Amino acid sequence: MNVYAISDLHLSFSSSKPMDIFGGSWDNYWQKICDDWNIKVNEGDIVLISGDISWAMTLENALVDLKEIAKLKGIKVFIKGNHDYWWSSLSKIRASLDENMYILQNDAIKFGNIVIAGSRLWNLANQTAEDKKINARELMRMEMSLQKAEMLREEGDILIAMCHFPPFDATLSDSEYTKLFEKYKVDSVVYGHLHGKECRAVKYVEKNQIKYYLTSCDQVDNKLIKIY
Repeated sequence: MNVYAISDLHLSFSSSKPMDIFGGSWDNYWQKICDDWNIKVNEGDIVLISGDISWAMTLENALVDLKEIAKLKGIKVFIKGNHDYWWSSLSKIRASLDENMYILQNDAIKFGNIVIAGSRLWNLANQTAEDKKINARELMRMEMSLQKAEMLREEGDILIAMCHFPPFDATLSDSEYTKLFEKYKVDSVVYGHLHGKECRAVKYVEKNQIKYYLTSCDQVDNKLIKIY
């Protein structure tokens, strides 16, 4: 079983919202992702998608995009991004998903020896009072998810944490999130959110024995990143 990750797909099959206006890396990007996906992924593999899945405003429209992802091989696990406005009722989303598609929110999931936890997180730079309030809530949600993962985890299992926002600032400094990952002995963290040709973010870093992967599709050449 292999585990891959990608994020920030920003799909819009139910409406006209072309992404190529944001630069050449978005030209025909979904086809590039699918081509790479079809080469790499087998049916038993896992693909982690860390938020900003669809531009849709409603679940009905988001399902058009999710159906496109469902056509691809493997087990897909999603968390919410800051642009996933369609993400509301968990029960409705879960009832609507195709086979081998799963969402995480305040919980965790296990496949074989792979345990996956996750939460959206929030902005860590230049925080307002409201940002601090949201971060406190997201820290609680991530810990809740990691606690569920700890209940599922057995000796020898790999624990992967998914988040949408980076868990540290541009200097890669320790944060309450990184301390939390260390507390629960997370093996790898995947995140997205960062975009653009001017983006100077580090694509991979190992920090205090945890591997951190940036997986925003335009930052990884529209290719899945192998995590395990």
